Amino acid sequence: MTPTREAGLARLAAFTPHMGEAYAARRNFDAGPGAHNAVSCLSAWLAHRLLTEDEVIAAARAAHGAKRAEKFIQEVLWRTYWKGWLEQHPAVWQDYREAVASQSHAAIGTMEAVAAGHTGIACMDSWAQELVETGYLHNHARMWFASIWCFSLRLPWQLGADFFLRHLLDADAASNTLSWRWVAGLQTRGKHYVARAENISRYTGGRFNPAGQLNEAPAPLPLAPAEPKISLTAPPPPPQGCVALLLHEDDLLTETLPLGGAEVVAVSGIAVPEARSHAGCAPLAAAWARGALADGLNRAARYFGVPAAPVQDVAAWADAARCKTVVTPYAPVGWTADRLATIEGDLAARDIRLIRIRRPWDGDRWPHANGGFFAFAAAVNR
Repeated sequence: MTPTREAGLARLAAFTPHMGEAYAARRNFDAGPGAHNAVSCLSAWLAHRLLTEDEVIAAARAAHGAKRAEKFIQEVLWRTYWKGWLEQHPAVWQDYREAVASQSHAAIGTMEAVAAGHTGIACMDSWAQELVETGYLHNHARMWFASIWCFSLRLPWQLGADFFLRHLLDADAASNTLSWRWVAGLQTRGKHYVARAENISRYTGGRFNPAGQLNEAPAPLPLAPAEPKISLTAPPPPPQGCVALLLHEDDLLTETLPLGGAEVVAVSGIAVPEARSHAGCAPLAAAWARGALADGLNRAARYFGVPAAPVQDVAAWADAARCKTVVTPYAPVGWTADRLATIEGDLAARDIRLIRIRRPWDGDRWPHANGGFFAFAAAVNR
């Protein structure tokens, strides 16, 4: 896998014929490292928007029609749903971050043993090794792993989410945090996901069968007070005049970014994978993020006809470009958005505005992420 749009488009083209009935029939089977042929493996490109959700769904619809591609389309929409939900409940991200930072040395030590593949549960040890070595896990394996972590190993869900976040090539704050909460019974309150040996054996083709090793009748984790909800902010008017464009690892398809009548006279970018966690980011995942940024910058330089390179001091770069407006793709709740908030203050100190450009895909769909997923999918998948 290569973190470029070109490679993502090639993978999209190769998998499009399989997005219909074949996907629906085989998507839950985890055949193991190097054999994930029943699923698209497009998530790492989608996470950085080297590919966009709308173009991937359009390919599925065109090849199979909406009905036959329904299961595949739903999987793509889960990413949008989680982002929209977290945008309206940003305190969940901050609470998670604080919980990770406050874990005991004993819990962290046990977590490190699991990450090293020392649980004695063969499937867990294999999935931990696959995640560390490849930056990927099949979605079904992620659910099993999280359930065993929470209910059989009885480890804090936040540490498991942090382990995933540091290693996954496709990690984003919303999908990762909220999927772990869902498994634990905190997202759909009181409804948790239980990993069962029979299910694991069936959907791994008998590679694993942890009979007798799992807690198959756990209670969901204790509920906390309901998360506060905020209103989504209205997007600002389209920028005008000369602007400097700041790319970041959450959205790297500048060719389709709605910039209105703005003229881009300078391009740069940031990737801060080390900000994913207090423990940083795994080298493989960090290299993917920085490679994706490099690809985005190369394409932006060609598209806008200006030089483009990563930058450390965004305010000094914008000042040197003599731009009083910096535009950037909207970064949803997560570590990139946290960094942009700091950058916005640095720019303001030099009397430079930062304008976040929200794509219509997000602006039209995020407001519907205020209930369950299937109601969301029915509202937006028309």
